[in-house]
Amino acid sequence: MSNRARLEALLALINSAAQQAMALYEQVDGTVPSIDSAEFHPLDEALDQVELKVAVRTLEGACAQLCTTLAPPGHTAINLVQVYDYSCVRLAVRENITNILMDYPKGLHVNELAKKIKVEPKKLSRIMRLLATRGCYSEVAKDVYANTRLSLVLHSENPVRHMVNLHTESASKGGALIYENLKEPRTAYSYHPDHCPVMVANNKEGITGAFFDWMRQRDSTRESYHRSMQGLSIIMGSSAVLTQFPFNNYSTVVDVGGGIGAFSLPLAKVHKHVKITVHDLPEALTQARSVWARDCPEAIQEHRVEFSELDFFAQMPVAGQDIYYLRNIIHDWPDEESLLILRNVRKAMGPHSRVLIHDYVVRQVNREQAALEASKFGATMAPEPMLPNFGVGNIRMYQQDVTMFIMHNAKERTLPEFLELSDAAGLKLEKIWDLSEACVLEYTAA
Repeated sequence: MSNRARLEALLALINSAAQQAMALYEQVDGTVPSIDSAEFHPLDEALDQVELKVAVRTLEGACAQLCTTLAPPGHTAINLVQVYDYSCVRLAVRENITNILMDYPKGLHVNELAKKIKVEPKKLSRIMRLLATRGCYSEVAKDVYANTRLSLVLHSENPVRHMVNLHTESASKGGALIYENLKEPRTAYSYHPDHCPVMVANNKEGITGAFFDWMRQRDSTRESYHRSMQGLSIIMGSSAVLTQFPFNNYSTVVDVGGGIGAFSLPLAKVHKHVKITVHDLPEALTQARSVWARDCPEAIQEHRVEFSELDFFAQMPVAGQDIYYLRNIIHDWPDEESLLILRNVRKAMGPHSRVLIHDYVVRQVNREQAALEASKFGATMAPEPMLPNFGVGNIRMYQQDVTMFIMHNAKERTLPEFLELSDAAGLKLEKIWDLSEACVLEYTAA
């Protein structure tokens, strides 16, 4: 295929994916969203967004590959690093700008907004202009800003805001020290959670231990973190597992490290026949009981959920249940700790139990390896001439992999890495459930 033919093929993929996405929006209520819309589209809050995410994965990947190919290299290189969006969003979150603008649907002049948050108005206007260029807020008149569908996720009641806050506050601090962490003899070859970049940064402020140790010492940080896990579920489209996996065939589910119920609370609402056990540390379960009493009291009243303390490094979960579900758990820990968790789960399994690991599965950029995983395990590979891993269409899994290094000295894993870990724990891979952004790996006892 000639270079021009490759570019024409990318254009065709862009058009096809965009048409597919628009059709999916229209199927819901007959409309497609606009960049300056001030309310969510019904599809934005749908339980199952797999088809939309599949289309957007191709759309983003093909668009970025086309732009990178046609733009001068220097143009693209500086765009990789001259990025201050997170700092601007940090201001918006800390000062609750979205909440303020909720009272001004026609917009608020930057001078008035500046008075409310006590910053210099001309400096604020530059921040707001950058965010509006991204579609996060709309400049409805000169220096007059209103909310958009994108800025609404920064509202204080939206769980996604808590994940945004985790990145703008903690992850960004650790990210600035990646190079030093890789070169410093004490941390360079260590996979100890205490030696992750964010905790090295915290050490300078007199804070020691691992990220979870620090988090548990501060009620507000711990509560925001558990809310951020609900946000991550929305970001990843994780609730699609409730419709994609056949929970109708099972009656008991154990949510290992379940927090306040980012997975199990929606499960209780959708699959009311399932008896759920939520395992976590005492402080997480205290918050969980409060959240369930508010958001799903019927599950408590009907005895469909049980909260049980568990140190998953030292104890096995409740034994003999149908499903043991671990979402965004294994990625928090290096291999040694992850193996302890999985071996304890394996001890609890009955002859018909299933283990579901719901995480990113890092795709290979090498086409030969990607083709091997596609043929052997049914892993999804992008159509040519796209990069086989969908390129920027899957960028979040690679950013998340670096986030796990920054926050925990852990990682997102490739399929071979998952197989090595699960084999050592006595688990056999049965199926990969591809939910577009992340996957669910279904295991039985080996």
